[in-house]
Amino acid sequence: MDNTVWIVQTTLPGDLNEAEVGMWCQSIIDSNLAACIDIKRTTSVFRWKGETQSVPEWDVQIRTPESKKGDLISKIKSEHSYELPCITWWPVESTKEYYDWVQG
Repeated sequence: MDNTVWIVQTTLPGDLNEAEVGMWCQSIIDSNLAACIDIKRTTSVFRWKGETQSVPEWDVQIRTPESKKGDLISKIKSEHSYELPCITWWPVESTKEYYDWVQG
């Protein structure tokens, strides 16, 4: 794929306030592991340790180049407060201009 950008997605605890989530995201940007991060509140419904849960969370989508994806995932794993954080990723095609910007 030409002009491929990677989206890495995770969730953060809903009891964090917007400033705390912003500081967490800022540390990723400051570490030069991503070009852009989108955050929004969401509700996650899942089964955990045999019980159904429905909890507020922050949905975090991070745009990064392939060359930084592994380091970004490692940072999320090392700093995440969940025992088993949701970390998923997938490639997306973009315009050449946006791809160049994400590459840094």
